[in-house]
Amino acid sequence: MAYLRSPGGCPWDAEQTHESIKKNLIEEAYEVIEAINKQDQGLLLEELGDLLMQVVFHAQMESEAGGFTFDDVCDGICKKLIERHPHVFGKAAVGGVDDVLSNWDAIKRKSKGQAKGSEPMLSVPRELPALMRAGKVQQKAAKLGFDWPDVSGALCKLSEEIAELKEAIHGSSPENVAMELGDLLFSAVNVSRFLRLDAEEALTSSTDKFIARFQRLEALAKERGLELETASLAEMDKLWDEIKIE
Repeated sequence: MAYLRSPGGCPWDAEQTHESIKKNLIEEAYEVIEAINKQDQGLLLEELGDLLMQVVFHAQMESEAGGFTFDDVCDGICKKLIERHPHVFGKAAVGGVDDVLSNWDAIKRKSKGQAKGSEPMLSVPRELPALMRAGKVQQKAAKLGFDWPDVSGALCKLSEEIAELKEAIHGSSPENVAMELGDLLFSAVNVSRFLRLDAEEALTSSTDKFIARFQRLEALAKERGLELETASLAEMDKLWDEIKIE
């Protein structure tokens, strides 16, 4: 990477900045996830290399600017792992995974100087996918005792938010409707948290299911001589109901 960005190297690599390639990092991370989901070892090997290249790229730019180096990045994560595993590298005793996670959070708050209850929530990056961010914020609140005792409270809140959204749709500004829709999604994430389900994964699965069913609807319509572009909603709904009970 140093050679690519040097005089006589690659013009494209040389002109990049942290800002210009930041989305590449996200794309490469998702491609790693794709390889894991496909259980494709060869693809995982390739995509991990592409992801690592992004880390090298950013570290090289900092090194050129007199900031930190790739070695500093590696040293920093090693020190963090040692600090947050006192039961491995120190004398702390743990009784199981729950103790490990509690210690991790406590050490993290101390190292970042997070004293107030809201500070851990503010530390959750706003740039995370919205469902993931909501879940992490809710977890932070739960650790402070601000939580329903069980899923029934979260389900009641979900029903309440549905009613509020319906009311907003019939008489509120677009801004208020958007706010109520956001509240509804936030409550749905809370339900998923109680069920120990990942909201992102659940929504991805539902989207996959919708696509698969629509493909069957398309095939069934063709068998019956229907063109989806000209079919009525009632006709498509009838086909959809048939597919759902297959």
